[in-house]
Amino acid sequence: MSFAVCVGPGDRAWHPPSAPQLGWLPKGDDRVGAQGMSAKDDDIDLPAIADAVSTGAAADSADWEDRLKGLPRLLRYAVLVGSNAAHIEERLIAEIDELCPKIPHTVAWAVTPGVETGLALAAELDRRAVTDDQPNLRSLADCVRLLCLPLPHDVTHFDHYRRVGKALVHAFHGASRHAEQGLCCVLERFAFGWAALPACTDFLSKGVSAAVNAHVLGATMTEYRISAAKAVARQEAREAEERRNKQAEDKVAANLPRVPSPVAEGIRENHLMVARLSAEEMKNPKLKDILGPLKSSINKALPLVVAPPLHEVRKTLVHEFPYAADVVDFVLADLVGRVTVRLRPLLLVGAPGGGKSRFVRRLGETVGVSVWREDASRCDGAVFGGTDRRWYSAEPCHPFLAVAQGKIANPLVMIDEIEKAATRSDYGRLWDCLLAFLEPETNARYPDPALQTALDLSQVSYVATANSLDPLPSAIRDRFRVVTFPKPTASNVDALLPAIIADLAKERGLDQNWMPPLNGIERASLTQYWCGGSVRQLRRMVEPILRERDLRAVRH
Repeated sequence: MSFAVCVGPGDRAWHPPSAPQLGWLPKGDDRVGAQGMSAKDDDIDLPAIADAVSTGAAADSADWEDRLKGLPRLLRYAVLVGSNAAHIEERLIAEIDELCPKIPHTVAWAVTPGVETGLALAAELDRRAVTDDQPNLRSLADCVRLLCLPLPHDVTHFDHYRRVGKALVHAFHGASRHAEQGLCCVLERFAFGWAALPACTDFLSKGVSAAVNAHVLGATMTEYRISAAKAVARQEAREAEERRNKQAEDKVAANLPRVPSPVAEGIRENHLMVARLSAEEMKNPKLKDILGPLKSSINKALPLVVAPPLHEVRKTLVHEFPYAADVVDFVLADLVGRVTVRLRPLLLVGAPGGGKSRFVRRLGETVGVSVWREDASRCDGAVFGGTDRRWYSAEPCHPFLAVAQGKIANPLVMIDEIEKAATRSDYGRLWDCLLAFLEPETNARYPDPALQTALDLSQVSYVATANSLDPLPSAIRDRFRVVTFPKPTASNVDALLPAIIADLAKERGLDQNWMPPLNGIERASLTQYWCGGSVRQLRRMVEPILRERDLRAVRH
């Protein structure tokens, strides 16, 4: 096996010798300078070790590129990965052999590059960092992990990913104080791309390393952030222009001298003005009953809930829904790179009793947004889309009611059992009404029939559930991302029981501490009859067990 190290412009390639020779040959040809061999010697075939190790030039990755000088070693290798540099692993082997020669593990990784040999080398470097009092070996160990780890498809190497992630973020915060802005962007992109790997493994390239995927994922996150920042800037500019025009029109109507109107104060970051009404409209007697509970959401910039750490959200949801881990990853991938919470329209399809509705509720709770539940079987287009002001029962559209209830601009609207919506069109079908809320072009300026103003509902998330896709029209299927929600199995009973017991305690108005987990006998009797499938059926089987426990309890 042979490979080469690219030392820099004009430098020679390094072909390592056989394993027993690596790193402990005596220093040789003194024609090799700090930056590699001179131009006149480029065609001389010197021994590999003399070329790469004798002067220590190969033992410093900062020599690769001028802008890398002064960066921590881990960040230097991250930049090299992101710039598709050649022979990165060989470069690191040379550094390790220069700083800590005669390690058999280095030879093993050089001869047989892979995850196990790489992690064994990293562990040996960590050990020597302690026993030989050489703290700089820890950075070499982190660099080995950075280059050898594959995509995190399971929890086997999760501790190694977390260690490298912490080291990347810590090094980035230190380097960002003095590095130039363009390099800071590259470093931030890689560090946070690495942190997002566990939640996005199903959407990345399987045949390349975690480091390469971190670079790609970080670039995608950067594009999302730039797009979001541009959208906010455009929205603020548009609203400021509308306010200036309105002020100018009011002055002309009042026969006042027309003077340039001052620029209105901008909306705070991560806030959105959902509804606007003039002072005259706010005093309209027809809106008196409608505006009562909605005043706090009109003519006021409402907050947009900021996306929480996705790894914590994933951990919580996978713990409660272990059988739906793929669904959790698919849903959370929509939040990667976003500053605030917003999910594209999502439709969960699965057998009854699989826990779809509870999953949607817990999804909203874990990401921190309020959840508005809409029962499709009891709703038509006239109800969901709002009732016209001329009717005594006038009511704004339900997505705006969800905004007013949660007092945030990005609530989650759950449409439960969407396939059961009425098909009669007397008052408009729910399916047809939904189209205006699912399209970005129309939901940012939805004409509410009750308030008779354009509402900005662009940040509302819509998640629907269904037992079957058959009744749904093609227009609905086209606008929702359809995901199959699996059934739980008997192996998931231990993960499902705590949530079921907690819900039953809440229904009874009891503290969960008064309802301890099932003991061995109770669990055995339960698993004897429940073989997976419906969580609702499992709940019905737990209820009599808890009831029998109460009857047998000793009363004082």
